[in-house]
Amino acid sequence: MELLNQVGFSHKSDSLWCVGDIVARGPDSKASIDFFLNSGSSVNTVLGNHDLNLLAILLGAREVNPKDKLEAVISSSRRLDYIDWIRQQPLLHHFKHHNTLLCHAGVYPLWSTQQAAEHANEVEQLLTSDDMPRLVNHMFSNQPSNWRSSLSGFDRYRFIINAFTRMRFCSKTGELDFHRKNHPRIDTDAQWKPWFELSHSNDRIVFGHWAALMGETQNTKYIGLDTGCVWGQHMTLFHLEEAKYFTQPALSQL
Repeated sequence: MELLNQVGFSHKSDSLWCVGDIVARGPDSKASIDFFLNSGSSVNTVLGNHDLNLLAILLGAREVNPKDKLEAVISSSRRLDYIDWIRQQPLLHHFKHHNTLLCHAGVYPLWSTQQAAEHANEVEQLLTSDDMPRLVNHMFSNQPSNWRSSLSGFDRYRFIINAFTRMRFCSKTGELDFHRKNHPRIDTDAQWKPWFELSHSNDRIVFGHWAALMGETQNTKYIGLDTGCVWGQHMTLFHLEEAKYFTQPALSQL
């Protein structure tokens, strides 16, 4: 809220898009998700891995990690509203007039923009269908770690979800490594590259997820916005039209 005050955000004239993970680890996840639910069309998000994890918890498919600090969300009388809202959020948003893609972790480097949009839509359609609970029950695994167009069923959906919400390092053959989380300066194994170093997208890609990266992509076409606020660093906002950054230091958490 301090960051939005800094830029003079207006619900009437501005549009805010979040790169996901609006819940977990922070001091007040309930206030966070309530802000999105109560703000209407002026405040939006794409799905992050923590948002999908919350959906699974609310459906009874996952156990709560105490570190996520989700107790107030889970015990809220609005839990059914939260389920309904989360399942309607996209994995990918395309700002066509600005040639910009927005997602949580990134866009799989072997997909074109059209392919990425089509694959995201596959999962988004399933999340809003009666098969949503089955998808959630089969969602959490590191396999398959490589894409094949012949993938089908939950293996296909799981890879798509993992690519959009958990990807960091990728091999030249398209294999994803979900265990490596450090900054590329620290994790220097030549086999694994940050996904954006292998990307040939014609679009600018705005993403979050990789806190250790601190937004350092070394390429203005790839905008990393997770700058470790929950770990005591700062929160970053990117003004799309002006290509300008704004930051807010983390507030002390009592």
